[in-house]
Amino acid sequence: MKLAFSTLGVPGLPIPEVVRLAATHGYHGVELRAHPEEPVHPGIGPAERADVSAEFKASGIEILGLAGYARVAAPGDDTAVLAEIHELLDLARDLGAPFVRVFPGAGPDQRPEEGDATAARRLGTAAEYAAEVGVRILLETHDSHRTGAAAIRVLGPVGHRQVGSLWDVMHTWLGGEQPQATYAALAPHLGYVQVKDIASADNTTPLPLGAGVLPLTECVELLSREGWDGWLCWEYEKRWYEEAAPLADLLGAGRQHLARLLNESA
Repeated sequence: MKLAFSTLGVPGLPIPEVVRLAATHGYHGVELRAHPEEPVHPGIGPAERADVSAEFKASGIEILGLAGYARVAAPGDDTAVLAEIHELLDLARDLGAPFVRVFPGAGPDQRPEEGDATAARRLGTAAEYAAEVGVRILLETHDSHRTGAAAIRVLGPVGHRQVGSLWDVMHTWLGGEQPQATYAALAPHLGYVQVKDIASADNTTPLPLGAGVLPLTECVELLSREGWDGWLCWEYEKRWYEEAAPLADLLGAGRQHLARLLNESA
C-alpha cells in the first residue's frame, strides 16, 4: 500500500513546503484540500495549475486526490452541485490527480430514501463527465452516510466505474460499523482509505496515529488479508482543532507507525 497525508493537517501551507514534508518523511503522495483557504482550489488559473503539477512531478510525490466539499445528497437543485463537481473534476484533470472527494450531506429533514435518490442521480450524471476527464468521484463515509451500509445505498444504484467510495475509518467507527462489514460493503467501489486517530467518540481532537481508540491495526490487517493494494491517507484535522499538535512534527512517527502495521500484517 502507498501512504499519503492530507493538507487538512497543514492548513494554508504553500505547495513547495507540502511537497518537502512529504518527501522528507517518506510519503508517496498528498491529498490536497480543495478550498479557497488553500493554495489549490478550483478558482486558480491555468498557470498556477501547471506550476502545482510541475512541483509534484519534479519531486516524485503524487497528488492522490482533491478533497472537495460538494454535498451530493443535499436538498435543492442539481445544477449548482453538478457545477461544483465539474469544477473539481477539471482541476483534478489539470493536476493529474486520479480522485476527487465529495460528501453525502443529506439534510436533517430529508427522508433517507430521498437523500439516497438525490445523491445517486447526481453522481450518475457527473460520472459521464468524470469518464471524459479520467477522474473518479469518491463518496466519503461521512455525515448523513457515515457507514459503508449507508454509502452503498447510493453507490449500488449508481453502478458506474467512475464513482467509488472513500472509507473514513473514524466515521464508520462512530457509526458503530465493524471494519469487516465496512470492507464487505465498499470493497467493489473502494478508491482509498483515510486513517486517523482520536481519544474517544466524545473527543475527536486528532491524535498521533496509534495514540487513540480507532481500529487502525484491524483495518490494515483486513485490507492486507484481502489483498487490497491502494492508498492509506492520514487525515489529521488540524484545521478544525487549533489545540492539536502540529502535523509536521508528527509525520515521521506517523509514517513509521503505518509502516509497522503494514509489516505486521504482511
